[in-house]
Amino acid sequence: MQLPTIPHKLLFSLICGLSGHAAIAVAASAPLPAAISAAADATRSEIAQQAKALEPALLETRRDIHAHPELGNVEKRTGELVAAQLRALGLEVRTGVARTGVVAILKGGLPGPVVALRADMDALPVKEVSDLPFASHSKGRYLDKDVDVMHACGHDAHTAILLTTAKILSDMRARLPGTVVFYFQPAEEGPSDFVPDGKNTWGAKMMVQEGAMKAPKPEAVFGLHVWAGIPAGQIAYRAGPTLASSDDLRIRILGKQTHAGRPWDGIDPITVSAEALVGLQTVVSRRTDISSFPSVVSIGTINGGTRYNIIPESVDMTGTIRSYDYGIRQKLHANVRQTVEKIAESGGAKAEVTIIEKYDPTINDAGLTEKMGPTLRWAAQNDVTQSPLVGGAEDFSFFAKEAPGLFVFLGITPRGQDMAKAAPNHNPGFFVDESALVVGVRTMASLATDYLYAAAAPR
Repeated sequence: MQLPTIPHKLLFSLICGLSGHAAIAVAASAPLPAAISAAADATRSEIAQQAKALEPALLETRRDIHAHPELGNVEKRTGELVAAQLRALGLEVRTGVARTGVVAILKGGLPGPVVALRADMDALPVKEVSDLPFASHSKGRYLDKDVDVMHACGHDAHTAILLTTAKILSDMRARLPGTVVFYFQPAEEGPSDFVPDGKNTWGAKMMVQEGAMKAPKPEAVFGLHVWAGIPAGQIAYRAGPTLASSDDLRIRILGKQTHAGRPWDGIDPITVSAEALVGLQTVVSRRTDISSFPSVVSIGTINGGTRYNIIPESVDMTGTIRSYDYGIRQKLHANVRQTVEKIAESGGAKAEVTIIEKYDPTINDAGLTEKMGPTLRWAAQNDVTQSPLVGGAEDFSFFAKEAPGLFVFLGITPRGQDMAKAAPNHNPGFFVDESALVVGVRTMASLATDYLYAAAAPR
């Protein structure tokens, strides 16, 4: 079976990325797949060289953002820094997306598909404990409270990695067969200026609602997250469900206030809450099929009462529901409601159960994951491993619902350290081994270019 040869314009541009005998060989007789492969290999080599050359600027940007963290929906300085660097590259830049987000479009010199790369920009209400010269001393407002602010989840690294990726890809735009879109997203950790109520949106979901993925619409979207407890520079990933959904659970048990010496004159919401709390333990252990994926229902707070000898009017509980499957998720919601409401009814009380769906499960497209496996192995110099299921949640899930997505983890714990003792993400002692960031750049840049070159091959 004879394969089609390369169209002249595409062939010439691809050869410009090669040199010497390799270029001559490709020009002479190579069918399209071989030429595409050669161009992709040459591009990888350039990515590796440029990532290393740009490492000082990469670290400078990361440290600047780390020293000036901003909470979700107020990433004004970070967004301005991002937009300025992207405009300097000559990209088409949109600001104010989902309040403080930035979208940039890089159009390659050759026709081809659209691929998207995402980084998040926000920090957490955490006080940094490190003695780094660029440690955060910033303050912020979180839900109307003054708090310390820290990049305790590595979003400063994500932003710096993607800005460096944009620089590398911009320098080779003339021979890129397609378009790369960069999403710099606010509020991945949630909004700092309001409590989620199921009505207002933020972050990735809001960017999608505002049309960020429509003009242009990507065929694939890639994301990366630095992760503690994984050796610096190692990449961990898996196909299918990867991170859990995250839903807020809010329960109010309404009873009847009375003197604690005469409980029969009232309805005790504290006793009912205790029974409901025990009953909730059976939602997963006895009513949920966990043979495929685990699930979690956890209560984190219980508040009720003002005095030792008064049975209160009500008790409030809050918690979280986590799952990896849409069907299981909805069944969990129904079983939680039924369990709490029926237990309250049996005690003569009333239960108000509110479940706020925040983040969907992050599901890596199986075909895309398999296709990009060689790219990840190249970027990490074959230091890859399968990621376990992660109980945390990521609103990258909303991007991955609009286009096939792949979300990977980049290890940032020093290799000489006991991985089990590394301070986890969201911890005041969270630490990034910056030697891993070049691997992050290689990863994001090569995911984009390998995808574009592969799409240029005949199907």
